[in-house]
Amino acid sequence: MAAPGAGEKRAEIYTYEAPWLIYAMGWSVRSDQRFRLGIGSFVEEYSNKVDIISLDEETGTFPDTPTHSFTHPYPCTKIMFIPDKEGTHEDLVATTGDYLRVWHIKEDGVQLKSLLNNNKNSEFCAPLTSFDWNDANPARVGTSSLDTTCTIWDIEKETVDTQLIAHDKEVYDIAWGGPEVFASVSADGSTRVFDLRDKDHSTIIYESPNADAPLLRLGWNKQNPRYMATMEMDSSKVVVLDIRFPTLPVEELRRHRAPVNALAWAPHSSCHLCSAGDDAQALIWDLSATSAPGATDGLGLDPILAYGAGAEISQLQWSATQPDWIAIAFSKSLQILRV
Repeated sequence: MAAPGAGEKRAEIYTYEAPWLIYAMGWSVRSDQRFRLGIGSFVEEYSNKVDIISLDEETGTFPDTPTHSFTHPYPCTKIMFIPDKEGTHEDLVATTGDYLRVWHIKEDGVQLKSLLNNNKNSEFCAPLTSFDWNDANPARVGTSSLDTTCTIWDIEKETVDTQLIAHDKEVYDIAWGGPEVFASVSADGSTRVFDLRDKDHSTIIYESPNADAPLLRLGWNKQNPRYMATMEMDSSKVVVLDIRFPTLPVEELRRHRAPVNALAWAPHSSCHLCSAGDDAQALIWDLSATSAPGATDGLGLDPILAYGAGAEISQLQWSATQPDWIAIAFSKSLQILRV
């Protein structure tokens, strides 16, 4: 197959080697920055790094030097670019760690635009585990925290829309399912759905059958919001949920041979999901044949595609603007793969 911007045949895999372990990764959404990614370091010091890299489509390589690089306090737990395909907003990237930070990418560098802290009365802060940027309303960002809360920010006004005690224990991930609806997963083993139009209630969609087994990651299917996927800590299976049938998974994907670390729904298809883990595999699944909840035969689905990486895969992204491309991070390497 052809390289991203060329007619002749070239490699299907492009690799970037970072000088440090890659801990966070995000893929730019802008259609004029198709192969731009942000990566965050894991260094056991206060001072960490975020690099922004772009594939040179003519040479089919990542330049050795990032297009932008900036210092970040502690390793960032997540990196996301503003969900703005047309480029009508400022070119922003956000990170979480000790706080939510929004950065403005300019030609001559990256400038901190906002540092958002909802705990100004204390000298301590509860680290943020993750966040999600609302596709329908780019002013709205939701964060999840070790202090059991989810906070919804208006990043334009730099104010808190709402803060909810979401779970009984630490909240590990958050995902939007619509303009007003988000879900979260927690160390208490539950997946809960919240509607900002009715803040007093939440719906438990799933509880881990293993008492208090933490749920680490959550992916909400953008093409068919009935479906979401999650996984337990130290588990090699991915649990697929249908919110119309709370508590019963519609599918359990069991082909990983070591704990799963990341998952991503296809941006263009309602039935494709990618997962990656410590077995150094990225697996793509076709869920179109999924049966009714609770009716799994015990054998489960086989993936339709498998890719072996050079080490345990820690991060995974499916490009929102280019559905043929997936990015994975393992050790100090980032790879983008054509699927």
